[in-house]
Amino acid sequence: MDEERALYIVRAGEAGAIERVLRDYSDKHRATFKFESTDEDKRKKLCEGIFKVLVKDIPTTCQVSCLEVLRILSRDKKVLVPVTTKENMQILLRLAKLNESDDSLEKVSEFPVIVESLKCLCNIVFNSQMAQQLSLELNLAAKLCNLLRKCKDRKFINDIKCFDLRLLFLLSLLHTDIRSQLRYELQGLPLLTQILESAFSIKWTDEYESAIDHNGPPLSPQETDCAIEALKALFNVTVDSWKVHKESDSHQFRVMAAVLRHCLLIVGPTEDKTEELHSNAVNLLSNVPVSCLDVLICPLTHEETAQEATTLDELPSDKTAEKETVLKNNTMVYNGMNMEAIHVLLSFMEKRIDKGSSYREGLTPVLSLLTECSRAHRNIRKFLKDQVLPPLRDVTNRPEVGSTVRNKLVRLMTHVDLGVKQIAAEFLFVLCKERVDSLLKYTGYGNAAGLLAARGLLAGGRGDNWYSEDEDTDTEEYKNAKPNINLITGHLEEPMPNPIDEMTEEQKEYEAMKLVNMLDKLSREELLKPMGLKPDGTITPLEEALNQYSVIEETSSDTD
Repeated sequence: MDEERALYIVRAGEAGAIERVLRDYSDKHRATFKFESTDEDKRKKLCEGIFKVLVKDIPTTCQVSCLEVLRILSRDKKVLVPVTTKENMQILLRLAKLNESDDSLEKVSEFPVIVESLKCLCNIVFNSQMAQQLSLELNLAAKLCNLLRKCKDRKFINDIKCFDLRLLFLLSLLHTDIRSQLRYELQGLPLLTQILESAFSIKWTDEYESAIDHNGPPLSPQETDCAIEALKALFNVTVDSWKVHKESDSHQFRVMAAVLRHCLLIVGPTEDKTEELHSNAVNLLSNVPVSCLDVLICPLTHEETAQEATTLDELPSDKTAEKETVLKNNTMVYNGMNMEAIHVLLSFMEKRIDKGSSYREGLTPVLSLLTECSRAHRNIRKFLKDQVLPPLRDVTNRPEVGSTVRNKLVRLMTHVDLGVKQIAAEFLFVLCKERVDSLLKYTGYGNAAGLLAARGLLAGGRGDNWYSEDEDTDTEEYKNAKPNINLITGHLEEPMPNPIDEMTEEQKEYEAMKLVNMLDKLSREELLKPMGLKPDGTITPLEEALNQYSVIEETSSDTD
């Protein structure tokens, strides 16, 4: 009934009546996302009628009402089939100021029309394959970039930037060809990076360092939404950028990484918005070549160094441990480097672990990022090792029992999701310089068995990557407890009495044969299969492993 009345007025009424009836329809259906199939034909005709009204010379307020209703109706994919034409798309492009290459955005009264037109285009492009093809034909990505350049430094038109960026994200998500066009032809990487700089109001103190005001106000909701959309669009543009081929690319990625470092150190209007902002920053950092991630850490400035010295001098001289804690907790310094951004990433990772759900989507990106940073950058690895795997003192509990970051990561090593447990184990392995003995010290053999089997390191050794020489970090408490630590569980156990000590030799032989017969029965019934280690450290059926060792021995004998 609502569609029928609105359609009648749209076809026959004047601008004022059209505006009133469409405003009523918009207010009533603002939260409608599912539509009755019985009124489908009426909604199609209403869409067609609205497009006919939009080509006329009508007041701005009437244009806004028409576009609001069109946005609501465009949520229905079936309605879009007959109305998604080149002519109708061009009407929306004109209203969104995407056709004028020279006009600036000076008329504030037109801003609501531009925003509503962009919203309609977002819905139509997302829900209609025909609209997606027309977007390519009309070169919509280039027009969106041109509009972004018009409003790049204009904070009072954040809504226009936000929906322009959202449409750019959708286009680059749905068409891989547009990603390449954005990256190279339209210079989307520097353009979108500048949009982020503008949203964060960044002031550069050095080539890749920005001033951080920890006491400053949080980002506004509009700035936060704009930044999130820019981060998502940048992710699509850089999704294939693992290798840097030119020096200009390297510089641009370093600038972007510096902007993302700034992003990690600021907060949004709410805790949820801050987490969403940081989550998108983490996703984008995963696309940055690892060689460019060194800008996430930076040397202390003279002022910070002086401030730290003052802070330390305020403590009594005999409290050395407390001094070290103040140094790290106050500004997150390690080896003279500011580690604030890395600490934010670590805290973000721990929050995602504590959520206890959606590990693959929410946790693996940040774990993977920290793993690659640790593998490529020594200072980052050493800082994370200090935070996640500090020197062991109390080994009375199993490694997976407790509330520390180490305990939480060790629990993930036996997670049911293969991808999650692999990346958690890989992260800890890299922090241990890919040394098996060091990893087992912190996790126990049982928790690490999956990683070691996959890497062919069940017999010990180290991974393929090179790291600096190890320093002795074992505490006196650990050294004293080490002889009594159970290597499988990784914790201190009281010596258990040997059950065969009081057996006679006949009893021992009987129990041994009983065990052999039980294993033989399980093997013959294929309930279990005896396995052995091959010379390369991987596991294989026991017979095959013995054959390989026999061949090696025969070869050695022939050589002798």
